[in-house]
Amino acid sequence: MESHVAAHRKPRQRSLGGPTVRTAATLALAGAATATGFDGTGHADPHLTPEQIKAKVDKLYEEAEVATDKYNGAKEKADKTQEELEELRDQAARRTDRLNSAREQLGSLAAAQYRTGGIDPSWQLALSGDPDRYLDNAALAERVGNRQAADVAGVRHQLLEIERLRGAARVQLGTLRTRQQEVKRHKKTVTTKLTEARRLLDRLTPEDRTRVSSPGSGTGHASRSAPSSPRAVTGPVSPASSASDDPNPRAAAAVSYAYSKLGSPYVWGATGPNAFDCSGLTQAAYRSAGVSLPRTTYGQIGAGRRVSRSELLPGDLVFFYSGISHVGIYVGNGQMIHAPNPSAPVRVAPVDDMPFAGATRVV
Repeated sequence: MESHVAAHRKPRQRSLGGPTVRTAATLALAGAATATGFDGTGHADPHLTPEQIKAKVDKLYEEAEVATDKYNGAKEKADKTQEELEELRDQAARRTDRLNSAREQLGSLAAAQYRTGGIDPSWQLALSGDPDRYLDNAALAERVGNRQAADVAGVRHQLLEIERLRGAARVQLGTLRTRQQEVKRHKKTVTTKLTEARRLLDRLTPEDRTRVSSPGSGTGHASRSAPSSPRAVTGPVSPASSASDDPNPRAAAAVSYAYSKLGSPYVWGATGPNAFDCSGLTQAAYRSAGVSLPRTTYGQIGAGRRVSRSELLPGDLVFFYSGISHVGIYVGNGQMIHAPNPSAPVRVAPVDDMPFAGATRVV
């Protein structure tokens, strides 16, 4: 049993002079520097233009999406670990029930033998009035004894198996706690980034805020290059025209689902049916078509066959940024449907709106 004596020792009193005061003063100045924005994430320069605010907000949203993807991945692993832990516990409980039944049976046999067996077998034979019957009973007792020995061996095996399951459960519990801490850490990063972005947006006038999140701005980064346009004709995009370009019915169903969710709010970590983050939307779209996708963008990009920009068809997943931190579903005519960020709902936007990183054909 772990000792907790050290935890209850009275801490040694320290002098409030000398280096301690200087250290406290240094920490206080460092805290003040952070509060005034010296670290680049505190209070922003009050003289920023709307364009500069927009650039900062876009960067915060991009960083938040990276953290969101890590959060989604960590949560998926934590949920799986939780399921595995519960299964181990269920197995241990079922085996414990069987063990208790076996113990009861052994106890009943032992009690019966105690009541009838108190005389040495040779004396029982000598004193028996019916030796033939005694020998028959002795042979039966030997068979029962052999069966009992097998039962005892079975009980021992069950005890070892239960201990193994409990040991595996202890290891799994440790893994779960580690992954839960990871989830918590990524969640804190996301909320910090989004809070800072919201604080910056609150400084804009309603007109500037509308312009910042208007269609065409996406998450705010124009493409850094001018790659060849996807195979499509120019003109307005509609669910009917997009679906008709794609012969695959499951891809068409995924596109149709995405259209049905236009205007739904962005909520990080959400997978529908009423709110989504970027990979949550694409996962839900294909789930509606009977196709299972991984939860994260970096998982989804490997879930199908990679295709080039010039090969894009409706239903293909399109990915953005060097870290593969954003995803949308291509709908034709150079357009995609995606869940941009908390300041913009699920919408249609140009694929060229963000730095293109790759595309995958799921079906």
